Amino acid sequence: MRDMPIYLDNHATTPCDPRVVEAMMPWFTRDFGNASSRQHAYGWNASEAVKKAREEIASLISAEPDEIIFTSGATESINLAIKGAAHMYIDKGRHIITCATEHSAVLDTCKRLEASGFRLTILGVNGEGLLDPDEFLAAIAPDTILAAVMMANNETGLVQDIATIGRICHERKVLFFSDATQAAGKIKIDVNAQGMDMTCLSAHKFYGPKGAGALYVRRRDPRVRLKPLFDGGGHEKGMRSGTLNVPGIVGLGCAASLASQEMDADMTRIGILRDRLEESISREPEVFVNAGHSPRLPTVSSLSFRFTEGQALSGIVNRALAVSSGSACSSASMDPSHVLMAMGLGRDLAFATLRISLGRFTTGTQVDQAVDHILDAVRSLRSDGQIWPLAHKEMLDTLDDWAHPNLRGISGGTL
Repeated sequence: MRDMPIYLDNHATTPCDPRVVEAMMPWFTRDFGNASSRQHAYGWNASEAVKKAREEIASLISAEPDEIIFTSGATESINLAIKGAAHMYIDKGRHIITCATEHSAVLDTCKRLEASGFRLTILGVNGEGLLDPDEFLAAIAPDTILAAVMMANNETGLVQDIATIGRICHERKVLFFSDATQAAGKIKIDVNAQGMDMTCLSAHKFYGPKGAGALYVRRRDPRVRLKPLFDGGGHEKGMRSGTLNVPGIVGLGCAASLASQEMDADMTRIGILRDRLEESISREPEVFVNAGHSPRLPTVSSLSFRFTEGQALSGIVNRALAVSSGSACSSASMDPSHVLMAMGLGRDLAFATLRISLGRFTTGTQVDQAVDHILDAVRSLRSDGQIWPLAHKEMLDTLDDWAHPNLRGISGGTL
C-alpha cells in the first residue's frame, strides 16, 4: 500500500474523532430503532438520542433545540433555507441578495431561483474578500425578501461582519441566511447576537460523520417559515420529511459537544501552527496570503505563488501533501477559484494558489514538513523556468495581477 500524504485539507473534510465514532457505534447495531417509532423502547431510545443531539447542536450556536432541523448536510440545508424561504415569502417579493464569494451551493441555488423568475443581486467584495455593508444596504429594495451571506469563507477563511449584515436585514425586515458550514466548531456563533434567521452546519467539517447536518430556523422575532423541498411523513416539523439518520445525528451532536468544550484550546493551538506555516513560506519572494489583513479562521491559509505554474505546483505538492487549490466541491472544474477572482486576482495567480487547512490532529512536525515540501516545489519550478511564459494566452491576466492594488511592489506579503 502506498504511503499516504500528510493530510492538510481539513476544510474539505475532517477525520471523525474517535470519541464521535464510539458514541455512534451502538446506534448501528444494538440501538437501531427508528426515532419515529413511538410504540416501543427501540423507538423511544432513538428519539431520546435525537433529542440530546438537538440540544448539543443548539448549544453550539446559542439557539433553542426546537429551532434545529436535521438534514443530510450543508448543501441540503442551504437548498431548504433559500428555496424554502423564497417560495414561502414569494407574495412579499422576489428579490434575493447574495455575495460573489459564497460557496457554490449558495450561488447555484440562488441562480436556479433566478432562472425561475426571482431577481438576484450578487454583490462584489474588496481585495480582502470583505463585503461593504453600505453597498449591501443600498442593494435592498422594497421587494427584497432574503439575503444570503456566509459567515466564514471556505477558501480563505475570511470572516465577514455578520452581526452588521444581520442588523441591517432585521431593520429592513429582510430574512437573513448565513452559511456557517466552515465557521461551526471553529469560532463562536450566536444566532441571536449575530442576527441570523437561518444558518447551517455539517458534521464532517468538525470531526463528525459525513451525511449529517443541521439547519437552524428562527422561531420568533421573526418566526421563519419554509416551504419543504419534498414531502412524506412530516418529519422535522414538516420541513424535512424522511427517516432520521440516528447514528449520524448522534455523531453530529457529539462533535458539537466536543467543539463547545474544546474549541478555544483547539483553535489557539491550530492558529499558532497556521501562523508558523505562513511566516515560513512568506519569506520566499512573491508569495501572498489571501485575506491576510482581515479576520480569518485560524485553520486555513490561502497562499498564492507568483511566477509559478499552478498545475505543475499542485502536481508536485500533492505527492507529499493532501492540500487543495480551492473548494473541494468545485475541484473537478478547470476554472480558477471564483472566490479569488472576485477578490481581484487574475487567472494565473488564482491557479497558482494552494489552500492549506489544518485541524485537530495536525502536528507541528507535519507543518514543518509541509513548509519544506512547498518551498522545494516552488523553488524547483522557478529555477526550471516553469513560470508564466510571456506568450501565454492569459498574459493579460498576468498584467492584471501586477496592477492589483494589494500586489504592486510587494515581495512576500499578504493580500
